[in-house]
Amino acid sequence: MQMTVKILTLTGASSSDTHSWQAIDWQAVEASVCRLQMRIAKAVQAGRHHKAKALQWLLTHSFHAKLLAVKRVTQNRGAKTAGVDGKICRTPKQKMQLTRSLQRRDYVAQPLRRICIPKKRNTTERRPLSIPTIGDRAMQALYLLALEPIAEINADPNSYGFKPQRCTADAIEQCFRVLSHKTSAQYILEGDIRQCFDRLDHVWLKAHIPRDKRILEQWLSAGYMEKHLLYPTKAGAPQGGVASPTLSVMALSGLERTVKSVVKQRDKVHVVAYADDFIVTAASKEVLEQKVKPAIEAFLKVRGLELSETKTKITHINQGFDFLGYQIRKYHGKLLIKPSKESIKTFLWDIRRIIKTSRAMETTRLLAILNPKIRGWAYYYRHVVAKGVFTYVDDCIYRALANWVKRRHPNKNATWWRKHYFRKQGARQWIFSAKDPVKDGQWIDLFKMRLLPIKRHIKIIAQAIPYDVAWKDYFKQRAQRKRHLNSKLQEIPNLSKGYKVLNNFTNVQLG
Repeated sequence: MQMTVKILTLTGASSSDTHSWQAIDWQAVEASVCRLQMRIAKAVQAGRHHKAKALQWLLTHSFHAKLLAVKRVTQNRGAKTAGVDGKICRTPKQKMQLTRSLQRRDYVAQPLRRICIPKKRNTTERRPLSIPTIGDRAMQALYLLALEPIAEINADPNSYGFKPQRCTADAIEQCFRVLSHKTSAQYILEGDIRQCFDRLDHVWLKAHIPRDKRILEQWLSAGYMEKHLLYPTKAGAPQGGVASPTLSVMALSGLERTVKSVVKQRDKVHVVAYADDFIVTAASKEVLEQKVKPAIEAFLKVRGLELSETKTKITHINQGFDFLGYQIRKYHGKLLIKPSKESIKTFLWDIRRIIKTSRAMETTRLLAILNPKIRGWAYYYRHVVAKGVFTYVDDCIYRALANWVKRRHPNKNATWWRKHYFRKQGARQWIFSAKDPVKDGQWIDLFKMRLLPIKRHIKIIAQAIPYDVAWKDYFKQRAQRKRHLNSKLQEIPNLSKGYKVLNNFTNVQLG
């Protein structure tokens, strides 16, 4: 779809909007919103749902919450992507104007902009993304602030996807805990929900999502534009919407309780879920086929969902299975978790594609593109048995870059290549590097994954809720431990240069 991007403009704005946005004390804003969110969570835990509803109304009409909502949607990765109106919000003045425009009265959601992206490498299969306008995204982010505490209270303890303070590393560590012992379950049901976002039943969502029904109706029935035609949305939560991940989490809340209600303790049944991907362990194949799978199918049917017949299967732990980009398998009774072969192939395919299509690119620019990708992939897998894989991938990338240098200068010899593209440091003789002219000739090295130390991930306590005041000190300690670990990593040679933890790499990896 051809679209001209326009900068968001609104009338009636103060001339001091720019100064006002820049002068905001964001720490105070976040503290104010967090206090209201904790009050909502406390009311829900006490069964005082009317009070929780009143607190939700108070939060969604709070100016601090509106500021935080606008900040989140204008600083994330999709901030530069326009909706059907072609508008984006870039300057401080525009952000303040957008904040003032967030009003429930007379709010009407605009249709979504539908685009399709490749689902996997070398495939014609495409995934539809529905992109709201910047105003609708801000409105969703505002109401999401009031919904997240309730979603956290009601969510399954071993659900780790699209939830604050949780990540794929927590889900993988839980897999290790329930499968690593000699007496652990031997069979795994690999569950995959067919088109989860696209098939969620609107009637069920309206009846069970505790939020403003009129606002929810606007988002669900806004329709989408594709090739200048308007299509209705009769089911599903749009992929690309700010609130859609939380809606899916709430729709799948209760899956773990449902499964455990039909089995006995000796069946060794455990559920580990990340969004619409999940596994269920059991002591025997019969338990999974006769009890667990029928219970899951009945649970999903009420919500308009169903399991994918091709992707849902039962596997023995000795055969191994892939989950969230990891391979989990027992070798002679010992559980090992490694990067999956498919993930390695996909990553190397992407790196080689970038190198091959950058023949005329400056070395500094190429390194600026490669290093964040390599670093992000390494950090995603640094908690498991990945040192051998890191060494292998480093070698593949080095060979691809060596061929890149040879293609650029076919008439030069190895001495010339080494002088212009490599440097040595200590025992390392061939470090692919370039001098950054912007930073006074400082060397930029290719990131080496093998230098990244393997560090076991400390799993979050399953029952911990960030909006519960009882867990406040626990999450404070986790944040301090993370900052300490990051500071230690910055001291390691080759990691400190351009160091940046890619918190959003999980979404890229799963996409």
